[in-house]
Amino acid sequence: MSSCLNRACRQRMAQYSNGSSSVHQGESSGLSHSVSVPPLIISYNDRIRPLLDAVDKLRHLMIMREGIQLPTIVVVGDQSSGKSSVLESLAGISIPRGQGICTRVPLIMRLQNNPDSEPELVLEYNGKMIHTEESFIAEDISTATEEIAGSGKGISKTPLTLIVKKNGVPDLTMVDLPGITRVPVKDQPEDIYDQIKDIIMEHIKPEESIILNVLSATVDFPTCESIRMSQSVDKTGMRTLAVVTKSDKAPEGLHEKVTADDVNIGLGYVCVRNRIDNETYEEARVAEAKLFSTHPLLSKIDKSVVGIPVLAQKLVQIQAGSIARCMPEVVKQINEKLATNIAELNKMPKKLSTVAEAMTTFMQIIGQAKESLRKILLRGEYDEFPDDEKMHSTARMVEMINQFSNELHKCIGTDNTANFLIEEIKVLEESRGIGLPNFLPRAAFLSILQRKVNLISNLPVEFVMKVWDYIQVIVLAVLMQHSEHYPQLQQPIRRAGKSVVEGMKDRSMSWITEVVEMEKLTDYTCDSAYTTEWNKLMTQQQTFLNQVLRNDYRPATVFLEGFGNIEVGNLWEHPDVLQQAFDLKMRMTAYWKIVLRRMVDSTALYLQYGLQNLVNKEIEKETIGELMSPSGGGIERMLEESPSLSVKREKLKKSIKLLKESKEIVGSIVDSVSVSYIGE
Repeated sequence: MSSCLNRACRQRMAQYSNGSSSVHQGESSGLSHSVSVPPLIISYNDRIRPLLDAVDKLRHLMIMREGIQLPTIVVVGDQSSGKSSVLESLAGISIPRGQGICTRVPLIMRLQNNPDSEPELVLEYNGKMIHTEESFIAEDISTATEEIAGSGKGISKTPLTLIVKKNGVPDLTMVDLPGITRVPVKDQPEDIYDQIKDIIMEHIKPEESIILNVLSATVDFPTCESIRMSQSVDKTGMRTLAVVTKSDKAPEGLHEKVTADDVNIGLGYVCVRNRIDNETYEEARVAEAKLFSTHPLLSKIDKSVVGIPVLAQKLVQIQAGSIARCMPEVVKQINEKLATNIAELNKMPKKLSTVAEAMTTFMQIIGQAKESLRKILLRGEYDEFPDDEKMHSTARMVEMINQFSNELHKCIGTDNTANFLIEEIKVLEESRGIGLPNFLPRAAFLSILQRKVNLISNLPVEFVMKVWDYIQVIVLAVLMQHSEHYPQLQQPIRRAGKSVVEGMKDRSMSWITEVVEMEKLTDYTCDSAYTTEWNKLMTQQQTFLNQVLRNDYRPATVFLEGFGNIEVGNLWEHPDVLQQAFDLKMRMTAYWKIVLRRMVDSTALYLQYGLQNLVNKEIEKETIGELMSPSGGGIERMLEESPSLSVKREKLKKSIKLLKESKEIVGSIVDSVSVSYIGE
């Protein structure tokens, strides 16, 4: 594409050079008024025009609001740098200019070469389309600006579009922004600089923007605020083109300034002469060509970087390359955004109009919530919450059960090695009665059992409370997720979720309290592991007694398998009950393992049973009951769509409509035009 453009541009520039020569010859013979000046640059109507029209249409649709940036030439410059004069020269029409801020709103200038003899000028703003004429255009722009930004000297981000269809103008679209000023004047807000900077940065920050930085030859370039702003977003300068105005006002050193490029302008410079007073545009171009050809200082500047025609050529080339480069990505973004918005709209709930529809939708919500709870609480599937470990409930439940088991076994007061046999001896001595001496009193066993159960009795209750508090978090998260599109339902559904879990927790706490009381009531197990463990421990009894009761040596500690090294202290002082105390200790040790294991296992099973009931029965019954209660508001509440949901639905519909229109705009030209550019 660029080669095609370069060929055409060179041809036109050659024509321009020939035209300029004839002008000079005419001047020398006094016939300059009769010389016809050629157009600024050839129009690429068959090539760039379709793409440029597509971009303009997309900009008119305000596709940028969808986060899709368009290739744009953005005109920036300090106040009174000559921006408006440059745009006038390119468009061949008069626009507001002078001292102070002339451009108070973003002015989108759409220039289109039109072979018809009569120019066509149109202003578009605030939904209006105003046809105007060259003699009134400056006045009409001022009127439109006042309507948009007010009658004072304030500015606005709302754009004003000027369409210029005229013979000889280059095919360009540019956005002219307010000139940069630091000091507010009368009727300007105190933060005028910040307002202007925000507008400029919003337009030049996107990578798709080409920055046309207008600099006055009368100032030192590095001090220009517009240079600082453009450098902040385009450090390499590869998307910045500088146009130097008022070359005739400060010719000294201009050649050196544009050659040295102290401010890093990647796309180069173009020096121009502003139109003066009542000059016609043809007269201004003749004077410009003569200035850069004959002036002793300015004539040294290379002719490839001087004049409005050269500026027009460069802008058309840069714009064409930028559009062809960016258009495939724009099309891709439009398609992706459209697909995303359609999918999001389809996910939104249907707007309900009848009670039957509301009831069907409500039952679907409950059914989907129940299925999610089955996956999360019962089956251990967490595909709906892959990154939220809190919602991986079966894994968290196992962790809590294991922790519960560890706490039971480590509970203070249940250590089998501390004060070995002291408690057993004391209980046996207090349980003596009239009877045969070699029978182990059952009351002694129950006394020790009850004390041990009392020591751990709070742990099962706390564990059950902790589990159901966790389950409540899971249940409410799932219920809220499935009812998120119906905010009017969430309050009764939340109450139902809390109520059903609280009910399950209360029942579980009653059950676990009974389990604890049952363990204190009596000793029983049919588990043969008890007998096996007791027999195994009792094989060490005789060895233990022999070591403790020996006459020649009183050991301080004795090793027992399953206990380790234990302190025996003064156990030798109780020879009459030592054998029974050892037996009682081993029975309790074997049985206590059964008690703790039974408590953990039965609690885990009961909780699992409770979860089954919660998911399969209780949650649906409680939710329906809550919704139908006087405080629930009834199923009719679902017919009232929330304002936020309604706004979101309408926003998505508008976005989809805009994106579909955008897709149609680009779809008809991308394959036929941009592909052919790339191939050339």
